[in-house]
Amino acid sequence: MNELKEIKGIGSETLLHLKDLGIHTLHDLLHYFPFRYDDQRLVDVAEASHEERITIEGKVHSEPGVMFYQKGKSKATVRIQTGRHLIAAVFFNQPYLKKAFSIGDIVTLTGKWDAHRQVLTVQSHQKGPHKGQTDYAPVYHLKVGITNLVFRKWMKQAFQLLNNTLPETLPTSIREQYKLPNKFDALHTMHFPENEGAIKQARRYFVYEELLLFQLKMQALKKKESEQKQGNKMTVDQKKIDAYKKSLPFPLTAAQTRVVDEIIHDLTSNGRMNRLLQGDVGSGKTVVASIALLAAHTAGYQGALMVPTEILAEQHASSLADLLQPTGITVALLTSSVKGKARRLLLESLAEGEIDILIGTHALIQEDVVFSNLGLVITDEQHRFGVNQRKILREKGLNPDVLFMTATPIPRTLAITVFGEMDVSIIDELPAGRKPIETYWVKSNYLERVVGFIEKEVKKGRQAYVICPLIEESEKLDVQNAIEMFEVLKERLKGITEVGLMHGRLHPEQKDQVMKEFAENETGVLVSTTVVEVGVNVPNATLMVIQDADRFGLSQLHQLRGRVGRGDQQSYCILMADPKTEVGKERMSIMCETNDGFVLSERDLELRGAGDFFGKKQSGLPEFKVADLVHDYRALEVARSDAEKLISSSVFWDNPEYIYLRQSLESSGATEGNQLD
Repeated sequence: MNELKEIKGIGSETLLHLKDLGIHTLHDLLHYFPFRYDDQRLVDVAEASHEERITIEGKVHSEPGVMFYQKGKSKATVRIQTGRHLIAAVFFNQPYLKKAFSIGDIVTLTGKWDAHRQVLTVQSHQKGPHKGQTDYAPVYHLKVGITNLVFRKWMKQAFQLLNNTLPETLPTSIREQYKLPNKFDALHTMHFPENEGAIKQARRYFVYEELLLFQLKMQALKKKESEQKQGNKMTVDQKKIDAYKKSLPFPLTAAQTRVVDEIIHDLTSNGRMNRLLQGDVGSGKTVVASIALLAAHTAGYQGALMVPTEILAEQHASSLADLLQPTGITVALLTSSVKGKARRLLLESLAEGEIDILIGTHALIQEDVVFSNLGLVITDEQHRFGVNQRKILREKGLNPDVLFMTATPIPRTLAITVFGEMDVSIIDELPAGRKPIETYWVKSNYLERVVGFIEKEVKKGRQAYVICPLIEESEKLDVQNAIEMFEVLKERLKGITEVGLMHGRLHPEQKDQVMKEFAENETGVLVSTTVVEVGVNVPNATLMVIQDADRFGLSQLHQLRGRVGRGDQQSYCILMADPKTEVGKERMSIMCETNDGFVLSERDLELRGAGDFFGKKQSGLPEFKVADLVHDYRALEVARSDAEKLISSSVFWDNPEYIYLRQSLESSGATEGNQLD
């Protein structure tokens, strides 16, 4: 029998409505939390601000009058004596109230106060005095036909059925450490709060509980991965690595040195490396990757680097071959363009162990690609590959170490959440001598001057990107905008340089060709609706112009800006935008203030929220009922630290007070293979 049916007022039809809300059991109902609380403390209308939402108590002074208008719509007006004031209370589309109120009735009304007309537009009302009602009324996301008042009555019955029995999730030691209430009291307060302070305390309980349970799963997966998949404990030649570092034409930054040490530590340990390397645009991740690949080679292993596009693969192969040339390491490139005899010979050399490092696109994961002794797998911009694609590449070696690289600066808050089962390394420092990109925000009516600036840079022998944003809802219009801009620049730069055009309707081969022509300086200006590939390196490009820049997130803008500033010439980014909102204006200003991708990503997270940071299609973010990744980031870090300690502690696995936490792990499958009580 469904225990929800025991609640008076919940029938078979209501059960269907509740099911749509994800409420199937009594437990689900009790954990369906309000999304806000309405302040219903009584207010004296003499002290209320105009258009403020207030709650008053008063006496009905006159019979309600009802007026009908516009196809059955109605307006009921009642005179109410509240304190020393006689006001009008207005109720829309509730004609039945004509018979519901009698002169002398005591009522409690909540609504919007018009101080000029002395009128309260009522949003909710209740017969009787305010006494006994909560000062903070919970408001729930509900289906049509279920009111908050009815839902609160069901919640009251649910607590009676619960009869003060509720298993405690968090052990006493943790609750005492953080001064948290017990679960029953916290749950009751979430639905029937006595005051604002009590709501904060109850919320603290559920934020921590939610984040701890999530982080325990992450840390258990990490432990399981490490224990079940023993890595190849590499014996690397540190002397060769040191000699290579000294041979580089530039010294490593302190951040690069720290990250290299973390990677070498992973390679030489028993466990299998599962590390995310975050590095801002131009921070030198390729050099770090070259050292990691060299280290694996000195231990007798092959390395693989998989990137999303052919042009990126070609650029990586070229730069790594140059960097590693003094070491005698063999670097090969495999993409779909390598065909016939050339492909067959390459695959034979790979299988024989004659190729030390293979760089390529998803062509690396085809069935006939066989390594002799693959020990290190690196994927660049790993979010561009599906989980299965990355898994296939890993399986081409015997438990190879895995390094994921990304130039997308992910705020620490999200990195802890999304990549909780990985170790995270960050290169948070740019190489010395790199000139900061000068960023300017101009209105769209400056187009003529911007085109003039493009012409000036091109005449100096430089190159420029012009980005026109693309959103699915208006793809046709956006492509048309790009074509118009292309025509304008083509005419203006006639006889000076060629102009390239790239948009989503081109075939991948055409896109690669357009990009290649720009990379080889056959075209001086590239007009594009698609985000220019992360990692594409055109040192001669010194100007990035972004039209309708307010349609991009800060992190996207930063990624685009990072396409320039890769040579030794001063580079510029021009944001063309006419933002209508204060947030839009603030985002343009922030871009002009800082070149630090991590600062921008944190601000982006604050302005847009976690759900929008990766875009709606990204599925990496967990959904929390109470916790907010932006505002509760401190609790997230505490929960992660606690989870790490618990998972590695024998007390957690043996002590009965942790049984509920262990059971939650068991039900998630994160502890398969661990010994549970």
